[in-house]
Amino acid sequence: MAIYTSNGKELLNVEYDDIVEINDTVDGMRVISKDVRGDEYAVFMLELNGNICCYVFDEVFVIGRVSGFETLNDAIQAWKNHEI
Repeated sequence: MAIYTSNGKELLNVEYDDIVEINDTVDGMRVISKDVRGDEYAVFMLELNGNICCYVFDEVFVIGRVSGFETLNDAIQAWKNHEI
């Protein structure tokens, strides 16, 4: 289990080949699911308020971020429908 911190644009203090995995922590939130699409990958995390947020990465760069999903299924469907 790795712990990552971002500045909103990229992961800090990591190598370019570091990949966020399930059960890692990003910005204080636990990663509960992950999906890959081409060169990008999305991690779905549990926010402190119980909602789900999604970060989209290209290597270590955060290229998308959406929060406030009520369920993990809602977040995954938004990702699969290219809404994120």
